[in-house]
Amino acid sequence: MDMRSRLLAPRADTPSGMPEDDVEVPGMGAVRVRGLSRLEAIGMQVAHGTAAIERRTIALAMIDPVMTEDEVGRWQRVSVAGELQGVADKIQALSGMADDSAKEAYKSVRGEPDAGIRVLPGGEAADDGGAVAL
Repeated sequence: MDMRSRLLAPRADTPSGMPEDDVEVPGMGAVRVRGLSRLEAIGMQVAHGTAAIERRTIALAMIDPVMTEDEVGRWQRVSVAGELQGVADKIQALSGMADDSAKEAYKSVRGEPDAGIRVLPGGEAADDGGAVAL
């Protein structure tokens, strides 16, 4: 498959085309969620406040059971503070946005043990071709 086809192909062999997984809700059982697409993640910027972002994220990503933003809001009001955290964390990980996701991506492109990814400090900086300090 050529690069263009790979870039435009679904990321997982699931009905949503996104990675999916089950996550345990303490004392309730398991729910099924999926990762968000880049477009959906960018769309989160229109939500105002942490609670609204969480509502929209969970509503978009919940596969079983399907829930609306209003229903997720009701769940937020009746649950203990940490009950939704595992669900939100799983969605973030499946979306490639968890803290560990960046570390895993870095490991996957790092290659040779002494190879490095050079990050230039600004637009006026130039690569001097020197060794990478680790």
